[in-house]
Amino acid sequence: MEKLWKGRFSKPLDEKCAKFNSSLPVDKRLYECDIKGSVAHVTMLKNCNIIPSEDADKIVAELKKIKDDIDSGALQFDPECEDVHSFIENELTARIGDAGKKLHTARSRNDQVALDTRLYLSDMADKTITALKGLIEIIVAKAEENTETVMPGYTHMQIAQPITLANHLLSYAFMFLRDCDRIGDCKKRTEKSPLGSCALAGTTYPVDREMTAKLLGFSGITQNSLDGVSDRDFVLEFAFCCSTVMMHLSRFSEEIILWCSKEFSFIELDDAFSTGSSIMPQKKNPDMAELIRGKTGRVYGNLMALLTVMKGLPLAYNKDMQEDKELIFDSIDTAIDCIDIFGGMLDTATFKKQNMLKAAKLGFINATDCADYLTKKGVPFRTAYNITGKLVAYCLEKGKALDELTLDELKPFSDVFDKDVYDKIELSYCVAERKSDGGPAPSSVKKQIAAVKECLKSL
Repeated sequence: MEKLWKGRFSKPLDEKCAKFNSSLPVDKRLYECDIKGSVAHVTMLKNCNIIPSEDADKIVAELKKIKDDIDSGALQFDPECEDVHSFIENELTARIGDAGKKLHTARSRNDQVALDTRLYLSDMADKTITALKGLIEIIVAKAEENTETVMPGYTHMQIAQPITLANHLLSYAFMFLRDCDRIGDCKKRTEKSPLGSCALAGTTYPVDREMTAKLLGFSGITQNSLDGVSDRDFVLEFAFCCSTVMMHLSRFSEEIILWCSKEFSFIELDDAFSTGSSIMPQKKNPDMAELIRGKTGRVYGNLMALLTVMKGLPLAYNKDMQEDKELIFDSIDTAIDCIDIFGGMLDTATFKKQNMLKAAKLGFINATDCADYLTKKGVPFRTAYNITGKLVAYCLEKGKALDELTLDELKPFSDVFDKDVYDKIELSYCVAERKSDGGPAPSSVKKQIAAVKECLKSL
């Protein structure tokens, strides 16, 4: 297969160099975007009277046939081609002759590949948001089932205060909503057309860059020709968005893994989302959650690799940028796969409500509420805090919970204790009273659920 740049050279590229230089195995997935960009470019060339209408119409019609043939499998990618762009152009010329050679008028592969990547990431932004929306809907459904399910909340991995399972689950719903928001913002900055920047210095042809952008559904054009071909900020930003999504999935996975252990026993994963051991027949391992946690490191690595590729590049285009696609493609593929797997795992999981409640009762989780009880009786908070701390120490010594202490045991610590204290430190009451906006009370989490559902409508 002849190279597009063969005219300057007297001998073919070394065979090993040709393989090393080729990006087709990676960028062939851009074929649909490449054809879409070429159709818009040729339409603009026709409207600006840069190439004859008859040639432009031939090019557009044949490009659409090439796309259909690739879609159906009738046309296979030629491994001898340097990249997807040269493959499509060579195929076009082979089919319609000299008219096909006019496709690349007023265009370079530099602005072409930048456009194709932008088109692809714009589509992937929508797909990633759709995947996240599906996961959020699963979280909301689980939260609705557990608005009154009491469980321990933790700080420092130590039991801290009583919360509801709905409150815990919804914290992740809001994380993933922020991810959707970030990806949406990234999409806005991605949808700027670099076509017309050409190699780096624009073109002498009377092109209409705004027309091309409009045909592509983009909001505008890149404003500087050098920046148009050398900018990969949108790739870095999307890689960061994927990394943040994975971070949130990994945190949730870590909790799922802990909750599956016998020490917690808060959740039972469905058999379809678990694996066993080759030697220990009793094992049921949360491998999907562990894999998601592990793949997070790979997505982080892709982001760091992209930043490193770009860190020392002078303007304008450099071949180093060819490395961007494999990295960002892998990050997007991994993130979407993990979102889908996690959603299925969560959707089919069973929460062990009684075990959650039991764990909450054993951890002096109502100590803060006991201190608040004293404070509302007129005891200064810091004094109430110290009294309650001494009560906890006493309970530990006696092997009792706070609500198991008799009034005779409570009174020596403070004479303001009365029989109403038992109502105030009962766990369901403690949770129900935490009804400030964002809190774990059933009344509060129902508001949170409504807020998440409202946000989902705009996605």
